[in-house]
Formats: sequence, structure tokens, C-alpha cells
Amino acid sequence: MSEKENMKNINLPCYGISLNVERGGGCISSNLEECEAHDALESIILAHACAGIDIESPAYIEGIETSVDAIANNLD
Repeated sequence: MSEKENMKNINLPCYGISLNVERGGGCISSNLEECEAHDALESIILAHACAGIDIESPAYIEGIETSVDAIANNLD
């Protein structure tokens, strides 16, 4: 199997989150403003995707949105 066949592109319906995931790693980008908390959240999302967790499920998406709201409330 080629390296390209192992890569999965995921575009989530919130905050412009886009991932390229392959076995053992990947990369993530988003429209979230740059701060340590958002960087940490992106890292967790990427780690979950690499581990095989279904980050496209409605419950997971809701969890992302709730986390971003909580971060915003605590940064104010």
C-alpha cells in the first residue's frame, strides 16, 4: 500500500478544522485564534484522529464546540 493510500483528509464542520492524518502522525489547521489553549485543543484533536477515534461524530464535534466556548469564557 502506498503512503498516499494511508493518508486521510478530514474537514470538520466547525472552526475550519482540517486534518491530514496518517499512521503515526499528521497535521492540523484551523481558523481558531492563536493561543496556547487552542494549540493544545488542536493537538488533542490530531492525537485522537491518529489514534483512530471518530472525530467526525456529532458528539465529538459538539465536544470541540463546547471546549472552544469554555476556552473563550476563561480567557475573557
